Amino acid sequence: MASAVSFYFILLLVLCLLVTAKASDAGSLKPDYYLCNCPEAEAIIFSGVQKAVAQEPRMAASLLRLHFHDCFVNGCDASVLLDDTPTLTGEKTAAPNANSLRGFEVIDSIKAELEFACPGIVSCADILAIAARDSVLLTGGPVWQVQLGRRDSRTANKALANTSIPAPTSNVPKLIQKFQNVGLTREDMVTLSGAHTIGKARCATFNARLQNQPDPTLEKLLLTSLQMLCLNGFSNNSNAVANLDLQTPIIFDNKYYKNLLSGEGILMSDQVLYSSGGSTEALVKFYTENQKAFFENFKVSMIKMGNIQPLLGKDGEIRHNCRFPN
Repeated sequence: MASAVSFYFILLLVLCLLVTAKASDAGSLKPDYYLCNCPEAEAIIFSGVQKAVAQEPRMAASLLRLHFHDCFVNGCDASVLLDDTPTLTGEKTAAPNANSLRGFEVIDSIKAELEFACPGIVSCADILAIAARDSVLLTGGPVWQVQLGRRDSRTANKALANTSIPAPTSNVPKLIQKFQNVGLTREDMVTLSGAHTIGKARCATFNARLQNQPDPTLEKLLLTSLQMLCLNGFSNNSNAVANLDLQTPIIFDNKYYKNLLSGEGILMSDQVLYSSGGSTEALVKFYTENQKAFFENFKVSMIKMGNIQPLLGKDGEIRHNCRFPN
């Protein structure tokens, strides 16, 4: 029995040496990146996400969105987490992020636990990628192996955040272009838009559809309820929020696509995927009929998005605090 245990540990040591050697070549991301230097990393992150989502179900969507908004600006490098300092302007005050992005404290808490368990090992960028996956899993969606080994940027780019992140008022050609700019396809765009099956949107992001000549693609009862929520006389209640998926707002499923067929897409950038009658309509219809295909394709597209321009090897750093460069 003792010899068997010894053999197991020798085998594990050899495996760790091989993994470390592969990691040092900085060639690509790897799902087993933390196998030897922080084997409890994913369990710590999952526990932190699970606790946050249990306290507030909406947090799952917020953590997923953090990963999206990070990757669309200079790649998946945790630049979205950086606070403003006298020498650095972060991305948190960019138009797509200000008064909108949430979950920073959850990431802070997870990072603190990881720094206690494995100081200076797990990047903030990898925390975002794993937390996004766990958020989908905890709300009933698919699970996938997250590719790991990203490092954190020392800088941010507010100007790029203002221009590269797809706006909620975008039409289909603009959406396709924004996704193509970061190496993602039209199919990836329609698939990743399905993340809006969970979460909420501020009235400020869709108020224009409700006023003057209301958007005719909005289902009439939904239009009325949104006008009551978001419009108060002649002033807008911009910070009120509405569920993106009216039927199952905290469950990751394909109801998002079914809503588009009935004119119940809250954001213009969602509803146009079907109502414009263009190149995205067929895939929307397909996903309404095949949740399994949506889940499978979502996994693939999330891995692709997570691979956008990662910092590897000696590029960047492993931040000790996700809000500030070391």
